[in-house]
Amino acid sequence: MENEIVIHNEQDLKSKIYTIRGLRVMLDFDLAEIYGYETKNFNRQVKNNIEKFDNDFMFQLSDSEVEYFSRCKIFTLNTGRGSNIKYKPYAFTEQGIYMLMTVLRGDMAVQQSKMLIRLFKGMKDFILEREHLIGYDEVAKLAIQTSQNTKDIALLKENMATKADVAHIIEDFTNPEIKKDFLFLNGKSVEADIAYQEIYAKAKETIFVIDNYIDLKTLVLLKSARKNVKITIFTDNKGKGLHQKEFDDFSKEYPNIAVSLKTANGIFHDRYIILDFGTNNETIYHCGASSKDAGKKVSSVMTIADNEAYKPLIKNLLKNQKVAL
Repeated sequence: MENEIVIHNEQDLKSKIYTIRGLRVMLDFDLAEIYGYETKNFNRQVKNNIEKFDNDFMFQLSDSEVEYFSRCKIFTLNTGRGSNIKYKPYAFTEQGIYMLMTVLRGDMAVQQSKMLIRLFKGMKDFILEREHLIGYDEVAKLAIQTSQNTKDIALLKENMATKADVAHIIEDFTNPEIKKDFLFLNGKSVEADIAYQEIYAKAKETIFVIDNYIDLKTLVLLKSARKNVKITIFTDNKGKGLHQKEFDDFSKEYPNIAVSLKTANGIFHDRYIILDFGTNNETIYHCGASSKDAGKKVSSVMTIADNEAYKPLIKNLLKNQKVAL
């Protein structure tokens, strides 16, 4: 059964874009409303075409992610007895949203489709601006995916969008709006979540994070670390932003990511990231904000030129006890 299509303006649609696992996504129940479907019928259409939705197009939220976003009142879901989540939404990335436009049927609003495409029009600029941060192969893959997305959009039915409409939208990719959620990494503007993921991916042996204000997002950003890298977060967990259940759920969700939590003993005001302490690859970053809040206000992450002054502090940290969440 289809519902009446609700017309949204661009600002409404922007409010329905979330950052989850470092990706900009939209959730199934919001997309269902936009396209005039009941959520269960929307998901049925997707499942009938599941071969078109790879893992980088669509993924289901974990229990800990749903609990976190519900607790923050970002969205509300029905729950069963106790705290068992009855329904875990699916998240669709930019590529997944483009693919949705080729498989959904019914009275889909042309204006809604155009707005959704335009919301992600900064992708091309994102690729070009970050060629210095990622390797040639990754840039090539992204460029190929961008080309494929353009082809997918061109396959939309004429009553949904004309080829002229699509051509105009693609041209808009080169005319970006003011960006949000960016920080300065060593003086260069980088999307906040991407900046932290790039830093963590550089570690070969260990990652130390010193941050008194942490939550589930702090952990999720660490999933970009290489396999077998040992991660330690030194924190006093002020405000009790991270709960034991969230930590346990994260550990189950990402068993290959070994994270331990130790106290910071109340001596740190600033935030730091230390990669490969005591090795030739050792790098220390000074962070202007907690990673969970990065991008909300103007902040910077800077590489520290002289590590020697920090080494005695870091050695003492390693002796600290585990954090009681």
